Amino acid sequence: MAENSVLTSTTGRTSLADSSIFDSKVTEISKENLLIESTSYVEEEMPQIETRVILVQEAGKQEELIKALKDIKVGFVKMESVEEFEGLDSPEFENVFVVMDFQDSVFNDLYKADCRVIGPPIVLNCSQKGEPLPFSCRPLYCTSMMNLVLCFTGFRKKEELVRLVTLVHHMGGVIRKDFNSKVTHLVANCTQGEKFRVAVSLGTPIMKPEWIYKAWERRNEQDFCAAVDDFRNEFKVPPFQDCILSFLGFSDEEKTNMEEMTEMQGGKYLPLGDERCTHLVVEENIVKDLPFEPSKKLYVVKQEWFWGSIQMDARAGETMYLYEKANTPELKKSVSMLSLNTPNSNRKRRRLKETLAQLSRETDVSPFPPRKRPSAEHSLSIGSLLDISNTPESSINYGDTPKSCTKSSKNSTPVPSKQSARWQVAKELYQTESNYVNILATIIQLFQVPLEEEGQCGGRILAPEEIKTIFGSIPDIFDVHTKIKDDLEDLIVNWDESKSIGDIFLKYSKDLVKTYPPFVNFFEMSKETIIKCEKQKPRFHAFLKINQAKPECGRQSLVELLIRPVQRLPSVALLLNDLKKHTADENPDKSTLEKAIGSLKEVMMHINEDKRKTEAQKQIFDVVYEVDGCPANLLSSHRSLIQRVETISLGEHPCDRGEQVTLFLFNDCLEIARKRHKVIGTFRSPHGQTRPPASLKHVHLMPLSQIKKVLDIRETEDCHNAFALLVRPPTEQANVLLSFQMTSDELPKENWLKMLCRHVANTICKADAENLIYTADPESFEVNTKDMDSTLSRASRAIKKTSKKVTRAFSFSKTPKRALRRAFMTSHGSVEGRSPSSNDKHVMSRLSSTSSLAGIPSPSLVSLPSFFERRSHTLSRSTTHLI
Repeated sequence: MAENSVLTSTTGRTSLADSSIFDSKVTEISKENLLIESTSYVEEEMPQIETRVILVQEAGKQEELIKALKDIKVGFVKMESVEEFEGLDSPEFENVFVVMDFQDSVFNDLYKADCRVIGPPIVLNCSQKGEPLPFSCRPLYCTSMMNLVLCFTGFRKKEELVRLVTLVHHMGGVIRKDFNSKVTHLVANCTQGEKFRVAVSLGTPIMKPEWIYKAWERRNEQDFCAAVDDFRNEFKVPPFQDCILSFLGFSDEEKTNMEEMTEMQGGKYLPLGDERCTHLVVEENIVKDLPFEPSKKLYVVKQEWFWGSIQMDARAGETMYLYEKANTPELKKSVSMLSLNTPNSNRKRRRLKETLAQLSRETDVSPFPPRKRPSAEHSLSIGSLLDISNTPESSINYGDTPKSCTKSSKNSTPVPSKQSARWQVAKELYQTESNYVNILATIIQLFQVPLEEEGQCGGRILAPEEIKTIFGSIPDIFDVHTKIKDDLEDLIVNWDESKSIGDIFLKYSKDLVKTYPPFVNFFEMSKETIIKCEKQKPRFHAFLKINQAKPECGRQSLVELLIRPVQRLPSVALLLNDLKKHTADENPDKSTLEKAIGSLKEVMMHINEDKRKTEAQKQIFDVVYEVDGCPANLLSSHRSLIQRVETISLGEHPCDRGEQVTLFLFNDCLEIARKRHKVIGTFRSPHGQTRPPASLKHVHLMPLSQIKKVLDIRETEDCHNAFALLVRPPTEQANVLLSFQMTSDELPKENWLKMLCRHVANTICKADAENLIYTADPESFEVNTKDMDSTLSRASRAIKKTSKKVTRAFSFSKTPKRALRRAFMTSHGSVEGRSPSSNDKHVMSRLSSTSSLAGIPSPSLVSLPSFFERRSHTLSRSTTHLI
């Protein structure tokens, strides 16, 4: 113990020293002591030292601490002052002091005396996990930073650094003086220096000093960890901290967007030429010369530095992105990890023109363009919709010209000096297929693969679910078309008029049916996900900016690239039709091409049908989310939404008169929902997607087979746009009349009623749908729409709703009033000749007073049969000749 005390007093005082050296020395001394003790134990038995906890001052008054110590079976005593320590010190015990406040003078006295000090969270945490008290050579208040290794940079005030290091030690963290791969977090007071650059390159989180202070404020929270993403991300150093930016060469829209992004990422922006700016971001493809001579302190960088910093979530090094004039030799030697350079449009057009001219001259010799220079080996195929620059930057392995086309084949038939029209169309089919495969490869390798990579600098840009939604079955489509391209390539190289092209597409028709519908059907969802993530996630926006400006993408957005699979199959069908026209009747491939075209049409029909079903199911899901309490059995594979109609209830059923009711007509049922009076909170899915609150409340899901008649109410002065449904529920003996007024003029009432009758007839297997419609006078069924929107009517409905609430509030039983009376009379009828007692009279009077309190009986306490008993005389005459 003496050696350890000397070590603590000499080494532990230097807070700025590398704590790992101190920890290793303690470990070495502990091992030596262990070896000495183990050898001496053989000669003489060592006395056993028991751990004892001393609760200092306020800690002794905490019942929670005392209970926790009992749970882990550790003895304890209480101490009010440091003077009492001399009486408690004993060689039989190893004392562990529990101090509530590590800023108190008592703590300082214990620390100077090299005592073992811990905080209350340590005891509570050990009790919760059933573990013994940990050994620590330093005072340990909590474990919020346990297993974290921190390094500091950019601090000039020694007092602040000592304070931060001390707090990290109190929370169980370890300090490293030099930055290495074992450091888990860099605490930076500036965005410059070697440590900062290494941390950016390794993807180590770079934190503000406030991270440590805020973690210390939460030191008493159980199970709190300072490294949790939700907490840590609040205090990460933003990419543009301490940076003042200005922009040159961008459009007004782009400049506004970049200025907003600058503020979001912790920076500031000033007008061009302001001396306070630290960075000038230049659009290198437009700006050929700077309008002024920049100062030595000003970084003049290309726009890729801006977007790259946002994508990495850290300030990128400026030296790799410095802007140089177009004529300087330094520009030719500059190398960039995230190149945004694209060739000049005039140069691209000139090069394309030369290449096409060369291709037209050499078509008599080879179907493929010549290779003039090594850089062209890595360019995409001629006519590519993506890249026509033939620059070294566009080099992609999957875009190489097929090797089989660059060397002569012994088995290949020499291409005739004058190719047939059939060969020309076949060559075009191969070239477009090759271009399409290159597009798919660009999507996968430039976008999907980097987003799916583990260990991305700054963490994942998108969640796995979002990546799956965006790209869907693109890899499967790529695999199928790669095989088609290879087969077409072999056919073109070894060309013969009798070779069958139709067999190639018939061979892969089943694969096309499997791969295309999942992508085409959810393309709109993929597009919406891209737009949403680009708006909500700046790193994804920067990622798209960087990649979409590369030559491989031809300055096309990800959405524009992803629409190519939607367009490909119709394009192939047109080419096969053209090929069939130029195929002789005696050629066996003509009938095969007809089958191939038919198979492609079947694939497209399958896609359209599958898309229709998918959209129908999505509409049903939208109804389920919009209607609160919607029955689960509404979801069915055979069910589809036909029409939605907004109405107002004109009777007492299915809702109170004047309530807004929405009718959802499905092919076999009718969902009735009313407008909610109180809207519940928003719904958040497990993937973080927020849905709007349900605006409707489920009332009834009615099979169309229960609708016996559809009543078209004639137009009068007191009745406009009204209709009614005569329904026979299976549990009721009488007919139920549901009357509504249509509130929207988008769908004429006549069309709506015919549509409803047609689906009712289909459900009950009747061909005469017109016989279900019956025209009736509003007086016959007591239906009118007069004053539905008047102030008096709205006030009446409000009073009625209030009366309902009052009736329910004063009803001590949910049993209807008449049921109570029936039960009461039955119980008294069993005793003949007995007169009602005073208690019975009190119950009867209580029932009558409760029911008459609101003045209007609650419809919720009246059953459907009782409602029709009151109207039986009116409805009997009107409905007798309807059924």
